[in-house]
Amino acid sequence: MPYTTLIDTDTLERHLGDPAWVVFDCRHDLANPDWGAGAYAKSHIPGARFLHLDRDLSGPLTGKNGRHPLPDPQAIAAKLGVAGVGPGTQVVAYDAQGGVYASRAWWVLRWLGHDAVAVLDGGFGKWLREDRGETDAVPEPSPARFEPKRGAAAVDAAFVAAHLRDPGVRVVDARSNERYRGENETLDPVAGHIPGSVNRYVRENLDASGRFKSPAALREEWGRLLAGLAPDEIVHSCGSGVAACHNLLAMELAGLRGSRLYPGSWSEWVADPSRPVATGAEP
Repeated sequence: MPYTTLIDTDTLERHLGDPAWVVFDCRHDLANPDWGAGAYAKSHIPGARFLHLDRDLSGPLTGKNGRHPLPDPQAIAAKLGVAGVGPGTQVVAYDAQGGVYASRAWWVLRWLGHDAVAVLDGGFGKWLREDRGETDAVPEPSPARFEPKRGAAAVDAAFVAAHLRDPGVRVVDARSNERYRGENETLDPVAGHIPGSVNRYVRENLDASGRFKSPAALREEWGRLLAGLAPDEIVHSCGSGVAACHNLLAMELAGLRGSRLYPGSWSEWVADPSRPVATGAEP
C-alpha cells in the first residue's frame, strides 16, 4: 500500500536507495527565497532531489493571481519526470518548517493525480536529531514519464466570492491568529481576512515536538471546527496557497477527506480592491 499522508523516519531510512522511491527536499524561507537551495547544497537526506517553492511548485506571477499561483501542470510534470517520478513511484517530501512547504509539494502531486506521496513527519530536523545521515551529493536520477491527471480539487476566487454567505461553504484560514485578525501583516499589502472565514493556524496541527498530532486528536479538533459540515464543504486558504495545504493534509490524516484548496488565497483575494475584507475575530 502506498503512503498517502505521512511517513516516519524509520520507514524512509529503510527505503533510501529504493529505485521506486523519490525524495524531495522542499525547505524554503519566504523572507529569503534562495535559502532552501543553499541549505540543500550543503546538506540533505541522501538521494533527495530539490523542489523550489517559487520556481518549481508555483507558476508565473501576474500581479492578480497571488504570490504562489499553481504551476502549469505540464511544466511541473516534466520536472517530476526528470527527477525520476513515474506512475508507480512513492514520493516523500520534507522540509525543516513543520511540513508547511512539504505539504505544498504533497498537494501539488495529488492535484496532478499522483496519490502515492507523503510528508516526512518531523522533517529534516527529526532526521538529523536521530543521526540518520546526510550528504551534499546531488543524485543523478533516471528519468521517468510523469503524466498529469485530474486529481485533488481546487476552487478559484470567483467560487469563494459567490459563496461568502453560503452556510454550506466554510473557508478556513491557515495563517497566524494575528495576521488573520489584520494585525502585524508583513507579507501582503492589505491586512485582514476573507469575510466569514474561520482561523486554524497550521501550528495547531503539530505537537510540542514538531510532529503531527495523532489522527484521533486532529479529528476531534477539526470536528469542532467543521461543526457539522462535511469535509467537502471546507475550503482552505492562507496567504498564498502554501500553508493551507498543511491544514488540508491534517484533515486527510484525521480521515476527513475531500476538502478543497483555494490556491490564490489572501494574496490573490486582495489583488482586486472590489473584494470585501474583514478584520478582527469572527463571531
